[in-house]
Amino acid sequence: MPSLLRSTRLTLEMIKWEHSIFALPFALTGAVLAANGMPAWRTLLWIVVCMVSARTAAMAFNRLVDARLDAANPRTANRAIPAGLLSPGFVLAFTMTSSAIFFLGAAMLNRLTLLLSPVALAVVLLYSYMKRLTRWSHLVLGLALGIAPSAAWIAVRGSLSPRIVLLTVVVILWVGGFDILYACQDFEHDRAAGLNSIPQAFGLRAAFNLARAMHVGVVLLLFWFVPLFGLGAIALAGVLMVAALLLYEHTLISPTDLRRMNAAFFTLNGVIAIVFFLAVATNVFLHS
Repeated sequence: MPSLLRSTRLTLEMIKWEHSIFALPFALTGAVLAANGMPAWRTLLWIVVCMVSARTAAMAFNRLVDARLDAANPRTANRAIPAGLLSPGFVLAFTMTSSAIFFLGAAMLNRLTLLLSPVALAVVLLYSYMKRLTRWSHLVLGLALGIAPSAAWIAVRGSLSPRIVLLTVVVILWVGGFDILYACQDFEHDRAAGLNSIPQAFGLRAAFNLARAMHVGVVLLLFWFVPLFGLGAIALAGVLMVAALLLYEHTLISPTDLRRMNAAFFTLNGVIAIVFFLAVATNVFLHS
């Protein structure tokens, strides 16, 4: 039992499960909009279970699939599997357990969520192979997180509205943009290992310019999102805060200085997701 607990703790540290905060606020936004207020607590609980378990399965699977690549990369060589702290067998079992919890959560929501659950899990798991296939893998990661608001809408209503798909597109561009920036750290390693990425294909400066353009697109789409859902000044203020935070994020790093990448990638993106959710939810609750 102590060994099992230790391995579980190491796995959670390895996958940084607390970074579920990136996608969870967007799922909660989708749920609040679908319910036009507070969803049923039971529904909300199972949405959270599905979100956390799906991301946990995806990250554990990613670490398993990329173990050899991580071992060859100085930035990631100390991760648990290449460092010998966790066995591939344990991480595989952990991935399967998390996947089973995800399917259980989907079954507890409604029939459509259960039917679509294999598709959703396939998207988040298969991302791990995308850098071997295409330089646009960043958008696949964006899709893996971007389906969260649409999935939550389905969880609440049992159907999908084209309106909520706009928020999925927003998250795809947001995540894709910051993943392009994050991949700049592995520019030389990706080229040496034959992996695909925007920085590897076009260089760091072009990668930064594309990420900036994608984040400008995020802000423009959010200005459309507010009236599309009949939201008001509070949600609009949230969009302006998101725009300011994205701008600040891009001042922290440059093609010649990536030292503050963790602050830009982890801290600020978590704040952006929370700020957006709180603004939209407050707007909805005050007018529902």
